[in-house]
Amino acid sequence: MSNKEVQEFSAKLKKGLEIAEKKMLQEKALLGESIVVCDSNNNIMRIPASEVIAKHKAF
Repeated sequence: MSNKEVQEFSAKLKKGLEIAEKKMLQEKALLGESIVVCDSNNNIMRIPASEVIAKHKAF
């Protein structure tokens, strides 16, 4: 693969992951479910999906 092809593939992969994450959060929010995340201090937490959506305008 050329460098350009790698960059295009990486961009497509990133976009696909963003779409999948958004869909997952929306589905979990509809069902009243939480997601598991890790903060910068490596503390594991459960956060309601609806809270994640409310705090991040990208979703």
